[in-house]
Amino acid sequence: MDHRNNGYTVLRMLAAALGAVAFLALGGCTEKAEPAKEEVAETLDYVWPVPPEQPRIRFVRSIAGPKDIGAVATRSLVSTLLGEKEEAVAGMEKPYAVSADSNGRIFVGETALGKILVFDPENKKFDVWGQSGKGGLKQPLGVTVDGQDRVYVTDGIQKRVVVFDKDGKFLLAAGEAGELERPVGIAVDDSRGRIYVIDTAGHRIAIFDMAGKLVSTIGERGNKPGQFNYPSNMALDRSGNLYVVDAMNFRIQILSPDGTPMKAFGRHADLPGSVARPKGIGVDPDGNIYVVDAAFNNFQIFNSEGALLLIVGEAGRGPGQFYLPAGAFLDAQGRFYVVDQFNRRVQVFQYLGDSGVQPVPAEDSAESPQQ
Repeated sequence: MDHRNNGYTVLRMLAAALGAVAFLALGGCTEKAEPAKEEVAETLDYVWPVPPEQPRIRFVRSIAGPKDIGAVATRSLVSTLLGEKEEAVAGMEKPYAVSADSNGRIFVGETALGKILVFDPENKKFDVWGQSGKGGLKQPLGVTVDGQDRVYVTDGIQKRVVVFDKDGKFLLAAGEAGELERPVGIAVDDSRGRIYVIDTAGHRIAIFDMAGKLVSTIGERGNKPGQFNYPSNMALDRSGNLYVVDAMNFRIQILSPDGTPMKAFGRHADLPGSVARPKGIGVDPDGNIYVVDAAFNNFQIFNSEGALLLIVGEAGRGPGQFYLPAGAFLDAQGRFYVVDQFNRRVQVFQYLGDSGVQPVPAEDSAESPQQ
């Protein structure tokens, strides 16, 4: 397959005979962009790579607000009880993080609103968590879900982790004074009873037990294996290995569950396979690594050795196009959720399998994996 052709112009329609669908042009970079607007013909399918090659990724849907799942907007519970006049939460304003539970509910860390937006497409319901009380949030920068559908949220301003049960009830908070400087990415290992928290400003990973007690940390500032320079997000694979976005070292580090460096890949360059402004990350059921890059407005898929397999996306506002993408999550069914931040939405993709997929030739990738 010609992966170079799938590089930065991979979004092409599969049925030209049905007529072209014009993508909206990318507007100027403003602090508050207009919401994405899409006109998607139902008869068209968006896949990467395009036929005649075997598709590996398929666009599923995008969600910008309650109406996209057939739900209605909601008012703040606190304002309702107090009788205050407040506009309903009609959609996303500045989302950053995303996760999903076993029932398909999607949790979005909304930094402008300081809340978790909960989308339930199957039941066409929408809710807002973290509005007040012990579980009140100010800046949700990371969100994940454990095997019991408990929801874990990092709060960058309050410097703590807030845990909710599956119904949104506050359970506990982790991170006493001085334990976290700026928590962002988060992942939970149920089998080991660990909560991993990326402490970006502390250049390390903090490990808490399930009761919220800090038990150890991994890393320090630097560029050697196991050291970090403003790490941001993370994911776990089925073996409990940690995949860490080491943002200002422009690489992805893979660590064992106890923090032992295993391998790393990436470099800072304006080439396919490089890591310029990495954000969200995920690992699919076959061990392939998905890295969202805000500089390239795409996500790149690497094999377990760090070799580039496929690039999905480009700048724009149509399906599979992005405008400063941020956090991401890949679930057990191979659905990849990407926060398309300045388009104020979450895009959902489906992994279709990688049988026969080959890495990009060495001369086309930015760098071979660093060991």
